[in-house]
Amino acid sequence: MKHIKYLLILTIAILGFSTIDVSAQRYTDSKNVSSRTIERKVYKELIKLNRYGVFDNLKYKVDGNTVTLYGKVVQPITKKDAERTTRRIAGVERVISNIEVLPLSNFDDSIRLRTLRTLQNGGSLYRYFLGASPSVRIIVDRGHVELEGFVATRGDYDLMNILANSVSNVFSVNNNLVVGKELVR
Repeated sequence: MKHIKYLLILTIAILGFSTIDVSAQRYTDSKNVSSRTIERKVYKELIKLNRYGVFDNLKYKVDGNTVTLYGKVVQPITKKDAERTTRRIAGVERVISNIEVLPLSNFDDSIRLRTLRTLQNGGSLYRYFLGASPSVRIIVDRGHVELEGFVATRGDYDLMNILANSVSNVFSVNNNLVVGKELVR
């Protein structure tokens, strides 16, 4: 019986020391995480958000261990998910959220859907909207459309601009697409 008692005390002591060691290692590791590593992790986590879709555009800036989030989203829960997910990333000590939640509007929802359909049906442009993380995002705010992301050619850029401007009830189109290369990730 005494042997079991001593064995139990020894086991608890060993586990206690290893837990302290792991905690200390995690703390020093989070202090030594590079900004580039944090950038990659933030990108990977944001594109995996469940409610992050083609009508949302999240951007971020990493300055040391501080991450500033900005962009525009349709649902408030997307903003909260982005903030929560970013806070959990190793090495991130501070999250500043400048994400704008777009106002609820049936008018804007209608424009979003019609713009997406128009662009998807525009020749080979559908490929920019495939997958969980489309390379083109459509932001609609009070009837004004912003195209964000990247396209492969100048022709695709021009065609998206023409088609987006052809959608009825759109007040303006701001084409912020990058041509020829993927955005920094």
